[in-house]
Amino acid sequence: MKIDKNFFIGNLKTLFYALVIAISIRSLLLQPFYIPSSSMEPTLLIGDRLFVTKYSYGYSKHSFPFSPPIFKGRLYSITPKTGDVVVFKTPSDNRTDYIKRLIGLPGDIIQFIDGNLYINNNQIFKSRTSMSDIIYCGKKTINVNTYIEKLPNGKVHRSVYLKNYGFKNSDLFIIPDKHYFFLGDNRDCSKDSRYLSSVGYVHEDNLVGKAQFIFFSSDFRIASIFSFWKWPETIRTNRFFKKIN
Repeated sequence: MKIDKNFFIGNLKTLFYALVIAISIRSLLLQPFYIPSSSMEPTLLIGDRLFVTKYSYGYSKHSFPFSPPIFKGRLYSITPKTGDVVVFKTPSDNRTDYIKRLIGLPGDIIQFIDGNLYINNNQIFKSRTSMSDIIYCGKKTINVNTYIEKLPNGKVHRSVYLKNYGFKNSDLFIIPDKHYFFLGDNRDCSKDSRYLSSVGYVHEDNLVGKAQFIFFSSDFRIASIFSFWKWPETIRTNRFFKKIN
């Protein structure tokens, strides 16, 4: 059987162009992410799939697959806003993707006093909305108080604190130039900028993009993905196309 050389080359070209288009979209426009942990509950749940816009803060080497060192710094840099939910590469390895809420900008001073968050010596207003919520912390469930917090720029979001014990007091965190400070909304179950040895201050070059909306969500802790008869219980249709606040 004779192989049509032109047909073979044509298919290779088609695959190459498709790959280039896919990488371009992923690097410059939108990238899907999966939420594997509970550190951003109740805003983001384990099993949420969401889209992150790569152009929101400009581009760095981390905008591209495998973070190739093709240039230094950020191109078309845009300063993120306090309260944004951001995907970034952890400073400890410059490889692992984390998603947290941006709390502090360069030059800001962050501190926890008696369980209350202070930014630049001003206590962040929070109003309790529930004293009986149960959420995940890893594989365990925890009892939490749920609050609405209002950041200095007017951004409002939900956060939760352990009911019987919480992160009470901290040292002063003075954010260096070109760095940012992030917290998880699940305050007592989040490895974030409070832990300088593992996350700490995040350099602007490590920002990957801004989380925009959830396009799919499922909880396969309830049942295996192969148990299709239980999909009505595991697939969270009420979270489809939900904007991330």
